[in-house]
Amino acid sequence: MSTFSVGDAMPDIALETTDGGSMKLSELAGRTLVLFFYPKDDTPGCTIEAKDFSALKNEFAKAGAAILGVSKDPPKKHLKFIEKHGLTVDLASDAEEGGLSDALGVWTEKQMYGKTYMGMVRTTFLIDAQGRIARIWDKVKVKGHAAEVLAAAQAL
Repeated sequence: MSTFSVGDAMPDIALETTDGGSMKLSELAGRTLVLFFYPKDDTPGCTIEAKDFSALKNEFAKAGAAILGVSKDPPKKHLKFIEKHGLTVDLASDAEEGGLSDALGVWTEKQMYGKTYMGMVRTTFLIDAQGRIARIWDKVKVKGHAAEVLAAAQAL
């Protein structure tokens, strides 16, 4: 679903952090980054995914990889999500129209029960230390996904 491919440079668009500040992906340059886009805080699949990445955070760190989860939810909602579920991964908000999820093509038109709406397609990007996409997982199925991404990060 992404409009980007393996080998492409990631766009350097600002995201809002949970402390109300902003950050660009270039601030994480020089290390591997797991960037996972998810639809909504505190929903069943998104909670499992965030908890799975949190459980493997130390293993990702040993592989030299940072983890960042991104949704359209506001920073205050991210903080409640983190606190409620004891998450250890960093989360960022991409609420602005024309933001990173729009640029990557993961914020797109979806359909459910005959209704069309805009929504986030669960997608994960593995970004190498040079800021290039090393791997993309489109339309992610949550079960076992974090472990699969870890194996790919360890192989870089």
